[in-house]
Parts: sequence; structure tokens; C-alpha cells
Amino acid sequence: MTDDEALILAAQAGAAWGATGTPLLIRNRENAVFGVMTPLGRGALRLHRTGYQSAESIQSELWWCEALARAGAPVPQALRTRDGDLLHRCPDGRIASVIGWIDGGIMGEGGVPLPGSRAEQADLHHRLGAILAQIHRKTDDLDLPGNFFRPWWDVDALLGDRPLWGQFWSHPQLRGDETRRMAGVRDLCRERLRDYAAGSPDFGLIHADVLRENVILGNGMTLIDFDDSGFGFRIYDLGTVLSQNLYEPHFDAIRDGLIGGYGGLRAADLAMLPVFTLLRCLASVGWTIDRLPPGDPRHRIYIERALLAACHAL
Repeated sequence: MTDDEALILAAQAGAAWGATGTPLLIRNRENAVFGVMTPLGRGALRLHRTGYQSAESIQSELWWCEALARAGAPVPQALRTRDGDLLHRCPDGRIASVIGWIDGGIMGEGGVPLPGSRAEQADLHHRLGAILAQIHRKTDDLDLPGNFFRPWWDVDALLGDRPLWGQFWSHPQLRGDETRRMAGVRDLCRERLRDYAAGSPDFGLIHADVLRENVILGNGMTLIDFDDSGFGFRIYDLGTVLSQNLYEPHFDAIRDGLIGGYGGLRAADLAMLPVFTLLRCLASVGWTIDRLPPGDPRHRIYIERALLAACHAL
């Protein structure tokens, strides 16, 4: 969808929320996101990409955010249409939603060195760990509606024959013996993860995409973009954070800050944290297959990062 096509749809969809003025394009990638002004305040209007999440799944995501925000968690509030709905279906069938705007800047960008001193980076991740723990705890206090549906980030979704984000072990840009190595990594991870799952780990709704770009620093710290959220191992959220920091010189301080802020991890969880960091790296390799053009350098960057993570974890 071109930017002009997205703008037309955003203007049409915004009317369902009583939005005024011309929507401001923020980004047009997997979802097209626009800044809009509604009677309830400034919001971020999303035009959800076709074929990824169902209407039921998107509505469940927004219900969860609405419930978390009501419970005091630092997440954006879902804004309802003038008719009281969480979703609006556009003329082309695409689904639109609006969440409250969060002022501030992103915590950082993937592939760009994280700013700040060792102590500042540790403190930042201590705060992020505490927020993740808060979100997980408050989620467990919720009574999910009967029609609540989100994807599962379980063993099969991460390592089965049809993982959610693609067969990382079959990536077309694997070189030499990397295909064999990736297959071996998959087998070892599956064995470790099944053993871990047998030990009754903390499993429930997770954000599943806790990247720097999804953490807003402004009046506090806010976690945004629950588009990939689902049911999974809670420690996967921590592994996702660490996956972006493998090359940081203060990685150990970042890891210890995150763990300290989250609190309550068992010895079995701590032992598996490098594996879950690896699992996110592998998922990212699979993600690139159908989403990036063949010449994009991120293919090789993500492959090499996953192989590095495997050396640390297995």
C-alpha cells in the first residue's frame, strides 16, 4: 500500500473516531501508522496489514491494552470509536484501530549503539524489567473474555515445522555449513525448551516484541506496539530485550539490570535466559525471509547474530 493510498484510508477510518484534520503519516511498514486528533485526544491510528492478525485477535490485543492501562500499567490506552467499538473496518476490508498517543522518544534503535554510560544502561534496563514484571503480574489478575484470542509463542511456534515467523533453518542466505549448524541449533533448542516446559515455567500473555523501538521514554517509560503479543513463556520477553544488546560492551550490566528489575526468576529461568535470547534471534532470522528484499543487509546481520547467540547459549 502506497503512502497516498494509506493516507486516504486513514482519513476515512479516522472519521469513525471523530478525528479532525489531516492524518500525519508516522510510518508505513507492516502496519501503516498515523497521528490523528480525536475528541478523546491525540492518538495513533493503525491500518493493520492484511492477513497477519484476524479481527478477533486485534480486538483481543486492544482489550488487553485497555485493561492494563485501566490497571495502571504503563501501556497506551486503546481509544474506542464514537460507537464504542475498538475496531473499524475500512472499505477495502482492512482493519483500523486507534491507541492513545505517548509523548517522548524511543529508547533506541536496533543496530545502533545504545547511548549512555554503563550505569545508565543498567538503570534503564532495571526499569524496563520492572515494567515487564508489572505487566505480567497485572495480566494474571485479569479475567480474559471468552472470545479472547492471541497467537501462541510455544515450542511449536518457535521451533516446530511451521514457526510463526518462518523456517530460520532454511533461510536462503545461509552459507556453507550454516544450514547444518542452524538445523543442529534448532534440535538442541527444542530439547532444552521441552525440558524447561516440563518444569512448570511462568507461561501467559507476553508482549513478544520488547525491542528498543517499542519502549518510549518521556514522562516515564511506556511499552507500546502489542501487535505480536500472545501466549508464551514469560522469560521470552526478557530474551527479546537482550537479543538487541548482544554486541553492547556493557551487555552484562544490561542483563543484570533487566534481571534485577524483573525479580523473582528461578535458577531454571536464569539458566534458560541465554536460550531464550537465542530463540528470539532465530525468530528474527525467520522473520526476514518473507519481509525483507533479498539484497537487504539485515539478512546476514540477523543470521550472524543468531550464530553468535548460539555459541553463548548451547
